[in-house]
Amino acid sequence: MYIDDFIWLPDILDKLNWKHHASQDEVEDVFFNHPRYRFVEPGERPGENVYSASGQTNEGRYLIVFFIHKSDSTALILSARDMDDKERKRYERK
Repeated sequence: MYIDDFIWLPDILDKLNWKHHASQDEVEDVFFNHPRYRFVEPGERPGENVYSASGQTNEGRYLIVFFIHKSDSTALILSARDMDDKERKRYERK
């Protein structure tokens, strides 16, 4: 999967900051640092499915990012949070 741009909604940015203490830069770091992608569920629109990207920020924080993969190689960010223990073990195994 290739992502070359991001769509950021103001409400999502606010939620990332106050609830998960994750910044826009940290989320983008995950995509630039060779993440592990996983299909999550079909999207509401054909061809726009929900995926997760698991990876590390430049500072070494382990994040999982949920996004909709758009047909033009952009990602509509839905949420991001720290990986739980199970997710981190799966990430490190692959």
